[in-house]
Amino acid sequence: MKEQVKGSSYGMEIPVKVEVYEFYGKVEQSKVLIKEGGVQLLLTIVDTPGFGDAVDNSNCWQPVIDYIDSKFEDYLNAESRVNRRQMPDNRVQCCLYFIAPSGHGLKPLDIEFMKRLHEKVNIIPLIAKADTLTPEECQQFKKQIMKEIQEHKIKIYEFPETDDEEENKLVKKIKDRLPLAVVGSNTIIEVNGKRVRGRQYPWGVAEVENGEHCDFTILRNMLIRTHMQDLKDVTNNVHYENYRSRKLAAVTYNGVDNNKNKGQLTKYDTVEGMSPLAQMEEERREHVAKMKKMEMEMEQVFEMKVKEKVQKLKDSEAEAVFSLPTPVLSLRSDRSPSLSSQPPPAPAGEQTSLSGW
Repeated sequence: MKEQVKGSSYGMEIPVKVEVYEFYGKVEQSKVLIKEGGVQLLLTIVDTPGFGDAVDNSNCWQPVIDYIDSKFEDYLNAESRVNRRQMPDNRVQCCLYFIAPSGHGLKPLDIEFMKRLHEKVNIIPLIAKADTLTPEECQQFKKQIMKEIQEHKIKIYEFPETDDEEENKLVKKIKDRLPLAVVGSNTIIEVNGKRVRGRQYPWGVAEVENGEHCDFTILRNMLIRTHMQDLKDVTNNVHYENYRSRKLAAVTYNGVDNNKNKGQLTKYDTVEGMSPLAQMEEERREHVAKMKKMEMEMEQVFEMKVKEKVQKLKDSEAEAVFSLPTPVLSLRSDRSPSLSSQPPPAPAGEQTSLSGW
């Protein structure tokens, strides 16, 4: 966007042309097929070119958050289908966050970005272009970064501890070298008769796969060989479950999703000052209380109906008793009394019968 403004100098108006560029976050995705020992691994790499290069970097992390949430949403929809045999897992398992080798610690943008994403993805901090730092500067820079990460309570990927001593030694080695300092190169250089990938300088060669020059081999082995499954497990059991609980908490009882921000709860979806899980528990208690109240009302209605029925039966019995015919005592010639509903005809020569009591 171009804009014409006017400036003044010594009382004169001078037209000045100012160019303002609006940065729109872009996410690029590429796939790489890795073959080793007859085993194939399809690795998806997502890049965000231009991140943090704009003048105004407010909300520049939103495209990354939207991309991660969209993959969670795709997996959640696949889980909800009737046929779940084919469920492609395109969730983001790890985020490699590259830190500029400034030597002055983390920038505010670095801190804000990692705090925005540490609840959604496994973050592994890296120092980019580590060949621009001396070994002493690199070590000091690592200590400064880890100190600021702890101060701002940023949750980076926690390496698991096992009962195997060898694996624990490997994990300790990786933890001691965090954040990993890496060097990148796309050229092959011959060094002492051996072709290596590295960067040529007047004073020597910085080899990418040399553990004394950078931590690239540690990063590669960790991602592809030693901790790949644990990264997937943490993503599935922690980050995805958090997204799933937030998403289901935003769904109303009639099955309509009022949330329009791809898993991000708005102030209209939850009670202010209450987490989604606490709100679900409160709604459950209200539902239980409502059901108990309805049950008590039904019992009262049932008891009332039973009482009415009993009273009707008693009234019917009383009416039946009053409607019976009046018994009559008749005197026969043999002086034996008998009960009958009608007095028998008196035979000739006998006394007249006495009726009634």
